[in-house]
Amino acid sequence: MRERVTASRLLDFMRALGTEVRTDARVYLVGGATAVLLGWRDSTVDVDLKIIPDDEVLKCIPSLKEALKINVELASPDDFIPEVPGWQERSQFIKREGKVDFFHYDLYMQALAKIERGHAMDINDVRQMINRRLIDPKRLPEFFEMIASQLYKYPAIDPTTFRKSIEKVIAENLK
Repeated sequence: MRERVTASRLLDFMRALGTEVRTDARVYLVGGATAVLLGWRDSTVDVDLKIIPDDEVLKCIPSLKEALKINVELASPDDFIPEVPGWQERSQFIKREGKVDFFHYDLYMQALAKIERGHAMDINDVRQMINRRLIDPKRLPEFFEMIASQLYKYPAIDPTTFRKSIEKVIAENLK
């Protein structure tokens, strides 16, 4: 049975991964992992992440999942919406462990993916990003426009509904 991931357990995972990996890598934390480290959630069910390059890091994850009793998933916003140009530069550095640099995946992309998904917890995460001034809600339409022409690659997404959802989040958070 895997346990919920707290900030302490997530930092243990990062430290352990940094100890195991022997080549330079970048790990981008996403979703609940970001929420836990930035303090608006106490825990998360799993650690969602994106790894660049992924070969050596991926080989280490199964044993660390077992040893630390945590769930780790390869999931990031670019699995669900098109990449917003410049996402790596906007990703917030967390720390370096060994040869691994850890980042919060671009919060604007996280916010857009969460808005598109539309679950209550996702919308609350976006609200927390805005309230903590981690993102400027007025910039969300700008980032949406950067990916709008690529949304055809994601047939489950209705661009009009997505745009309206962004407008609703902005309206609710600029009161």
